[in-house]
Amino acid sequence: MRAAVIAANQDYGVSVEGAELGPAILGESIAARGLSVTAIPRPQGAKEKDPSNLRKNLVQVNAFNAQLYQRVWEAHQAGVFPLMLGGDHSAAIASALASIRRAGPMGIIWFDAHADYNTFDTTITGNLHGLPLAAIDGLCPELTAFHDGPYYAQANTVIVGGRDIDPLEAVNLEKHHVKLFSTEDIRRYGVKAVLDEAYAIAGKGTKGIHFSFDVDVMDPVAAPGVSVPAADGISPEEALEAARYIADHSDVLRSLDLVEFNPLRDIDQKTERITLEILSVLLDGIERV
Repeated sequence: MRAAVIAANQDYGVSVEGAELGPAILGESIAARGLSVTAIPRPQGAKEKDPSNLRKNLVQVNAFNAQLYQRVWEAHQAGVFPLMLGGDHSAAIASALASIRRAGPMGIIWFDAHADYNTFDTTITGNLHGLPLAAIDGLCPELTAFHDGPYYAQANTVIVGGRDIDPLEAVNLEKHHVKLFSTEDIRRYGVKAVLDEAYAIAGKGTKGIHFSFDVDVMDPVAAPGVSVPAADGISPEEALEAARYIADHSDVLRSLDLVEFNPLRDIDQKTERITLEILSVLLDGIERV
């Protein structure tokens, strides 16, 4: 299947600068494959960073996601596969919800150091990239006003690689019975075994899976180019193994995200190189469908 690559050039969801620059760098490799990248215009206005405001940049994030949602929906309507390049992870609200509106009941696998399952009642920082998975599951209506369709079921929601979880966020996960596989689970059982189970959970009774891949799932020693690094992550080799697994199971995928590469935080292009490898593997899988 042909991929529709959509660049989410914004980082209003995080107080750190730089993630909005990631899609342009990653997009340079797309041209070599004969693909073009559609960029969503960045909203106007300076980024607010006041730590006391727990709804920072809500207007800008919603305005951006409304445009991204429409573009992903149009890709589905045209019969092409939407691959969203971020930018911060708040953009996944639009890509995941546009996909479930099109496909019907879907599962979601969230490959991330963070659960992103805070709500406005539990967030500590007010950085909106810490809320998207909860929003995708219908728990943050302030972030989904543009959506006309179902939400993802918590029973079909899986987090892989999570290790930096806020205390009240952990309560949310337990309350809603969201399955989380930690880095330690990956080390103990292996990438394939964890993803076998993740796909079984996300795919049970659904019509496909949305996969959202946050670069910060990798250990920051090997991949420092992210906005919010979390120690004790998976290795680049494990990340590539996961990407190959996704590519080999692309028949059940309906959409993909690759987000949070921050070139301003990278060292010697280490993160850029591994992220480009991951992107190449994912595109190979999409094109085989």
